Amino acid sequence: MQANYNQLHSPLGAAGGEDAPASQCIHTRLTGEGSCLHSGDVHIQMNSIPKECAGNPSSRNARSGTHSCTHGCVHGRFRSHSHSEARQPEDPAMESGEQGSSSFSEFRYLFKWLQKSLPYILILGIKLVMQHITGISLGIGLLTTFMYANKSIVNQVFLRERSSKIQCAWLLVFLAGSSVLLYYTFHSQSLYYSLIFLNPTLDNLSFWEVLWIVGITDFILKFLFMGFKCLILLVPSFIMPFKSKGYWYMLLEELCQYYRTFVPIPVWFRYLVSYGEFDNVTRWSLGILLALFYLILKLLDFFGHMRTFRQVLRIFFTRPSYGVAASKRQCSDADDICSICQAEFQKPILLICQHIFCEECITLWFNREKTCPLCRTVISDHINKWKDGATSSHLQIY
Repeated sequence: MQANYNQLHSPLGAAGGEDAPASQCIHTRLTGEGSCLHSGDVHIQMNSIPKECAGNPSSRNARSGTHSCTHGCVHGRFRSHSHSEARQPEDPAMESGEQGSSSFSEFRYLFKWLQKSLPYILILGIKLVMQHITGISLGIGLLTTFMYANKSIVNQVFLRERSSKIQCAWLLVFLAGSSVLLYYTFHSQSLYYSLIFLNPTLDNLSFWEVLWIVGITDFILKFLFMGFKCLILLVPSFIMPFKSKGYWYMLLEELCQYYRTFVPIPVWFRYLVSYGEFDNVTRWSLGILLALFYLILKLLDFFGHMRTFRQVLRIFFTRPSYGVAASKRQCSDADDICSICQAEFQKPILLICQHIFCEECITLWFNREKTCPLCRTVISDHINKWKDGATSSHLQIY
């Protein structure tokens, strides 16, 4: 009894000495559990505690601390899991933002590279221009000549009877002189051979030489047919009325485009076939295949132009009328004033919509439109292109 009493009333130091293994066990277990809990999984280990620990209040406090720590860690785990689930919908937006920033950084890197490389690009560009200064200067001159002549011809066609014969004659001489001067300057190359589907006298055709030949030939053909239009402008109106001249302008332009489509074929065919030397069978076979493929494409282009050209020929020979001649009574009902030119009727034409216009005024209108100028009723099922004397600015290089 006395021993037990002394044991129960022993100092705290003695009791703590006896309870050290139990508290150390609990502390070790809590440390292990804390490490497991913080690793992402919750493990609650229900181990039996020694009886000495069961009767000790400190052990009970330790157990309550263990329970609260475990409870807090579990709640913390659930709370972090719920926060991660709540942040999941924002992940695509964050990824798109990262992609946008990466693309912006790539663009900025490219801009810096171009900025650093700009002086070297300018040096190479100047060297390239100096090597082809003749071709570039001639191309600018031909383009300027074409734009000036084309605009002048359109203006003269628009003026109709008021057109200047002197201006038309000057355009004819100017275009003919430019073509002759060009061929005379480069007479050693015989560039005029390409006008009749022959190859110029050049030994080895490079890519730039092919562009040189085809470009000059295309401009010369434009000048040739523009000269024909000037000749039509010089014809008096009592011999060829304005309406008939419009059909001739259209026919000449379609013939020009049709002929320009086939002129480059011999030059390009020779260039593609001579891809490499003939002693190299592989490269020569590849050149033959490329040339055949080019001919197939030109054949398809031929059928497309043929269909358009047949429509132009039908319009040229049938010359459909937009209406009938209007009587004096019908003209008086319309106050004898044309709504286009605001003058008295000259050869009035009654359309199917019962509106009356001058023949030349309505002909000029239908060169660009399909409908009546007043009520917008469809009168013509097609637009008569090129009746205004214009020439296509398209460069036929293939």
